[in-house]
Amino acid sequence: MSIPVDPEWWKSLFDEIYLLTDARSVCNHEITRLEVDLIKELLPINEHHRILDLCGGHGRHSIELFSRGMRGCVLLDYSRRLIRRARTAAQEKNYNLLCVQGDARWTGFSTGSFDYVLLMGNSLGYQVEHESDLQILMEANRVLRPGGAIVVDVVDGAELKRSFRPQAWHAIGEDILVCRERELEESRVKAREIVISRKHGQIRDCTYAIRYYEPGAVSALLCRAGFERVHVLSGLSSQKIKLDLGFMNHRTIATAFKSRN
Repeated sequence: MSIPVDPEWWKSLFDEIYLLTDARSVCNHEITRLEVDLIKELLPINEHHRILDLCGGHGRHSIELFSRGMRGCVLLDYSRRLIRRARTAAQEKNYNLLCVQGDARWTGFSTGSFDYVLLMGNSLGYQVEHESDLQILMEANRVLRPGGAIVVDVVDGAELKRSFRPQAWHAIGEDILVCRERELEESRVKAREIVISRKHGQIRDCTYAIRYYEPGAVSALLCRAGFERVHVLSGLSSQKIKLDLGFMNHRTIATAFKSRN
Protein backbone atom coordinates (compact mmCIF):
# COMPACT_ATOMS: atom_id res chain seq x y z
CA MET A 1 0.00 0.00 0.00
CA SER A 2 1.32 3.41 -0.96
CA ILE A 3 2.00 5.84 1.88
CA PRO A 4 -0.52 8.74 1.61
CA VAL A 5 1.12 12.16 1.85
CA ASP A 6 -0.40 15.62 2.22
CA PRO A 7 1.28 17.71 -0.53
CA GLU A 8 1.71 20.58 1.95
CA TRP A 9 3.38 18.49 4.66
CA TRP A 10 6.42 20.81 4.61
CA LYS A 11 4.40 23.70 5.96
CA SER A 12 3.99 22.10 9.41
CA LEU A 13 6.65 19.41 9.93
CA PHE A 14 9.61 21.65 10.73
CA ASP A 15 9.21 22.34 14.43
CA GLU A 16 10.71 21.38 17.79
CA ILE A 17 10.02 17.67 17.21
CA TYR A 18 11.87 17.85 13.89
CA LEU A 19 14.85 19.38 15.72
CA LEU A 20 14.68 16.40 18.08
CA THR A 21 14.32 13.64 15.46
CA ASP A 22 16.98 15.14 13.17
CA ALA A 23 19.24 16.46 15.92
CA ARG A 24 22.06 14.09 14.93
CA SER A 25 22.56 16.17 11.76
CA VAL A 26 20.91 19.59 12.23
CA CYS A 27 21.81 20.22 15.89
CA ASN A 28 25.37 18.90 15.82
CA HIS A 29 27.84 21.77 16.02
CA GLU A 30 30.74 19.69 14.70
CA ILE A 31 28.77 18.88 11.53
CA THR A 32 27.79 22.52 11.06
CA ARG A 33 31.40 23.63 11.55
CA LEU A 34 32.65 21.13 8.97
CA GLU A 35 29.94 22.18 6.50
CA VAL A 36 30.88 25.84 6.86
CA ASP A 37 34.55 24.88 6.43
CA LEU A 38 33.57 23.27 3.11
CA ILE A 39 31.51 26.30 2.03
CA LYS A 40 34.52 28.53 2.62
CA GLU A 41 36.76 26.12 0.68
CA LEU A 42 34.38 26.23 -2.29
CA LEU A 43 33.71 29.99 -2.32
CA PRO A 44 35.90 32.99 -1.39
CA ILE A 45 33.47 34.30 1.26
CA ASN A 46 34.72 37.12 3.46
CA GLU A 47 33.36 39.50 6.11
CA HIS A 48 32.32 42.11 3.52
CA HIS A 49 29.94 39.83 1.62
CA ARG A 50 26.16 39.62 1.92
CA ILE A 51 25.05 36.00 2.25
CA LEU A 52 21.51 34.62 2.01
CA ASP A 53 21.00 31.44 4.02
CA LEU A 54 17.98 30.22 2.04
CA CYS A 55 15.75 27.61 3.72
CA GLY A 56 18.20 28.00 6.59
CA GLY A 57 16.01 26.51 9.32
CA HIS A 58 17.03 27.49 12.84
CA GLY A 59 20.07 29.35 11.55
CA ARG A 60 22.90 26.97 12.32
CA HIS A 61 24.97 27.96 9.26
CA SER A 62 24.23 31.68 9.61
CA ILE A 63 25.18 31.67 13.28
CA GLU A 64 28.40 29.76 12.57
CA LEU A 65 29.29 32.22 9.81
CA PHE A 66 28.53 35.12 12.16
CA SER A 67 30.92 33.60 14.70
CA ARG A 68 33.63 33.77 12.02
CA GLY A 69 33.02 37.45 11.30
CA MET A 70 30.57 37.10 8.39
CA ARG A 71 28.08 39.67 9.67
CA GLY A 72 26.34 40.12 6.33
CA CYS A 73 24.23 36.97 6.68
CA VAL A 74 20.46 36.97 6.25
CA LEU A 75 18.37 33.91 7.13
CA LEU A 76 15.11 32.97 5.39
CA ASP A 77 12.94 29.97 6.20
CA TYR A 78 9.24 29.11 5.85
CA SER A 79 8.89 27.70 9.39
CA ARG A 80 7.91 30.35 11.94
CA ARG A 81 8.99 28.04 14.75
CA LEU A 82 12.48 27.58 13.35
CA ILE A 83 12.80 31.30 12.64
CA ARG A 84 11.85 32.06 16.26
CA ARG A 85 14.47 29.54 17.40
CA ALA A 86 17.09 31.23 15.21
CA ARG A 87 16.24 34.70 16.53
CA THR A 88 16.55 33.50 20.10
CA ALA A 89 19.90 31.79 19.45
CA ALA A 90 21.25 34.89 17.68
CA GLN A 91 20.09 37.21 20.45
CA GLU A 92 21.76 35.04 23.07
CA LYS A 93 25.05 35.61 21.25
CA ASN A 94 24.35 39.31 20.58
CA TYR A 95 24.40 38.65 16.82
CA ASN A 96 22.41 41.09 14.71
CA LEU A 97 21.18 38.32 12.40
CA LEU A 98 18.19 39.23 10.24
CA CYS A 99 15.79 36.27 10.38
CA VAL A 100 12.94 36.37 7.85
CA GLN A 101 9.94 34.05 7.63
CA GLY A 102 9.09 33.59 3.97
CA ASP A 103 8.80 31.39 0.89
CA ALA A 104 12.04 30.55 -0.91
CA ARG A 105 10.26 30.80 -4.26
CA TRP A 106 9.42 34.48 -3.73
CA THR A 107 11.72 35.95 -1.10
CA GLY A 108 10.84 39.63 -1.52
CA PHE A 109 14.52 40.66 -1.52
CA SER A 110 15.80 43.12 -4.10
CA THR A 111 17.39 41.88 -7.31
CA GLY A 112 21.16 41.60 -7.02
CA SER A 113 21.23 42.15 -3.26
CA PHE A 114 23.46 39.20 -2.24
CA ASP A 115 26.97 38.00 -3.07
CA TYR A 116 26.25 34.37 -2.16
CA VAL A 117 23.26 32.13 -1.58
CA LEU A 118 23.47 28.98 0.54
CA LEU A 119 20.89 26.22 0.05
CA MET A 120 22.02 23.63 2.57
CA GLY A 121 20.57 20.55 4.26
CA ASN A 122 18.62 18.97 1.39
CA SER A 123 16.14 21.83 1.05
CA LEU A 124 14.92 20.96 -2.46
CA GLY A 125 12.23 18.49 -3.44
CA TYR A 126 9.52 19.23 -0.87
CA GLN A 127 6.74 20.34 -3.22
CA VAL A 128 4.94 17.92 -5.50
CA GLU A 129 5.53 20.11 -8.53
CA HIS A 130 9.02 19.62 -9.93
CA GLU A 131 8.98 23.21 -11.18
CA SER A 132 8.94 24.47 -7.56
CA ASP A 133 12.61 23.56 -7.21
CA LEU A 134 13.35 25.44 -10.42
CA GLN A 135 11.49 28.45 -9.00
CA ILE A 136 13.65 28.37 -5.86
CA LEU A 137 16.86 28.32 -7.89
CA MET A 138 15.62 31.03 -10.28
CA GLU A 139 14.80 33.21 -7.27
CA ALA A 140 18.29 32.55 -5.88
CA ASN A 141 19.70 33.63 -9.23
CA ARG A 142 17.59 36.81 -9.21
CA VAL A 143 18.71 37.98 -5.75
CA LEU A 144 22.40 37.36 -6.54
CA ARG A 145 24.58 40.15 -7.88
CA PRO A 146 26.16 39.51 -11.32
CA GLY A 147 29.02 37.07 -10.76
CA GLY A 148 27.59 35.92 -7.42
CA ALA A 149 27.41 32.23 -6.55
CA ILE A 150 25.21 29.60 -4.95
CA VAL A 151 26.03 26.44 -2.98
CA VAL A 152 23.44 23.65 -3.15
CA ASP A 153 23.65 20.71 -0.73
CA VAL A 154 21.38 17.70 -1.36
CA VAL A 155 21.25 13.99 -0.69
CA ASP A 156 23.23 11.97 -3.24
CA GLY A 157 20.33 10.40 -5.14
CA ALA A 158 22.42 7.69 -6.77
CA GLU A 159 23.69 6.48 -3.40
CA LEU A 160 20.21 6.76 -1.89
CA LYS A 161 18.86 4.34 -4.51
CA ARG A 162 21.78 1.96 -4.05
CA SER A 163 21.51 1.73 -0.28
CA PHE A 164 17.76 2.27 0.16
CA ARG A 165 16.13 0.55 3.13
CA PRO A 166 12.33 0.48 3.50
CA GLN A 167 12.50 0.55 7.30
CA ALA A 168 14.81 2.49 9.59
CA TRP A 169 14.86 3.51 13.21
CA HIS A 170 17.13 5.22 15.68
CA ALA A 171 17.04 5.98 19.39
CA ILE A 172 17.58 9.41 20.91
CA GLY A 173 18.93 9.01 24.41
CA GLU A 174 16.96 6.66 26.64
CA ASP A 175 13.54 8.19 26.00
CA ILE A 176 12.86 8.68 22.27
CA LEU A 177 12.54 6.17 19.44
CA VAL A 178 12.15 7.33 15.81
CA CYS A 179 10.71 4.76 13.39
CA ARG A 180 10.41 5.34 9.64
CA GLU A 181 8.71 3.29 6.95
CA ARG A 182 9.73 4.30 3.41
CA GLU A 183 8.76 3.78 -0.21
CA LEU A 184 10.87 4.57 -3.25
CA GLU A 185 8.98 5.69 -6.34
CA GLU A 186 10.68 7.16 -9.39
CA SER A 187 12.60 10.18 -8.07
CA ARG A 188 10.78 10.55 -4.73
CA VAL A 189 10.95 8.96 -1.31
CA LYS A 190 7.73 8.69 0.68
CA ALA A 191 7.98 8.13 4.40
CA ARG A 192 5.84 7.60 7.46
CA GLU A 193 7.56 8.71 10.66
CA ILE A 194 6.42 7.66 14.14
CA VAL A 195 8.11 9.17 17.18
CA ILE A 196 7.60 7.45 20.53
CA SER A 197 8.58 8.61 24.00
CA ARG A 198 8.92 6.11 26.86
CA LYS A 199 7.58 8.80 29.18
CA HIS A 200 4.81 10.33 27.06
CA GLY A 201 3.87 7.73 24.46
CA GLN A 202 3.47 8.61 20.78
CA ILE A 203 4.39 12.24 20.10
CA ARG A 204 4.33 12.24 16.29
CA ASP A 205 2.83 10.23 13.44
CA CYS A 206 3.33 12.01 10.12
CA THR A 207 4.09 11.38 6.46
CA TYR A 208 6.18 13.28 3.94
CA ALA A 209 7.65 12.91 0.46
CA ILE A 210 10.94 14.32 -0.81
CA ARG A 211 12.28 14.38 -4.37
CA TYR A 212 15.90 13.30 -4.67
CA TYR A 213 18.44 14.28 -7.30
CA GLU A 214 21.29 12.39 -8.89
CA PRO A 215 24.38 14.56 -9.57
CA GLY A 216 23.62 15.12 -13.25
CA ALA A 217 20.08 16.24 -12.44
CA VAL A 218 21.39 18.84 -9.96
CA SER A 219 23.66 20.27 -12.64
CA ALA A 220 20.87 20.34 -15.23
CA LEU A 221 18.48 22.09 -12.84
CA LEU A 222 21.02 24.81 -12.02
CA CYS A 223 21.62 25.40 -15.73
CA ARG A 224 17.87 25.68 -16.34
CA ALA A 225 17.73 28.29 -13.58
CA GLY A 226 20.24 30.41 -15.50
CA PHE A 227 23.43 29.56 -13.65
CA GLU A 228 26.77 28.92 -15.33
CA ARG A 229 30.13 27.41 -14.35
CA VAL A 230 28.31 24.62 -12.50
CA HIS A 231 30.59 22.31 -10.54
CA VAL A 232 29.23 19.21 -8.78
CA LEU A 233 30.90 17.17 -6.05
CA SER A 234 29.15 13.85 -5.41
CA GLY A 235 29.76 10.92 -3.11
CA LEU A 236 30.64 13.13 -0.16
CA SER A 237 30.31 11.19 3.09
CA SER A 238 30.08 11.87 6.79
CA GLN A 239 32.98 9.61 7.71
CA LYS A 240 34.86 12.47 9.40
CA ILE A 241 32.02 12.72 11.88
CA LYS A 242 31.52 8.97 12.40
CA LEU A 243 27.75 9.24 12.94
CA ASP A 244 24.84 7.62 11.15
CA LEU A 245 23.05 10.56 9.52
CA GLY A 246 20.54 8.51 7.54
CA PHE A 247 20.12 9.74 3.95
CA MET A 248 22.48 12.63 4.72
CA ASN A 249 25.39 10.19 5.06
CA HIS A 250 26.05 10.73 1.34
CA ARG A 251 25.75 14.17 -0.22
CA THR A 252 26.02 16.02 -3.48
CA ILE A 253 27.23 19.61 -3.26
CA ALA A 254 27.12 21.90 -6.26
CA THR A 255 28.43 25.41 -6.82
CA ALA A 256 27.28 27.65 -9.65
CA PHE A 257 27.63 31.29 -10.67
CA LYS A 258 25.31 33.96 -11.95
CA SER A 259 26.31 35.45 -15.28
CA ARG A 260 28.16 38.78 -15.12
CA ASN A 261 26.18 40.05 -18.10
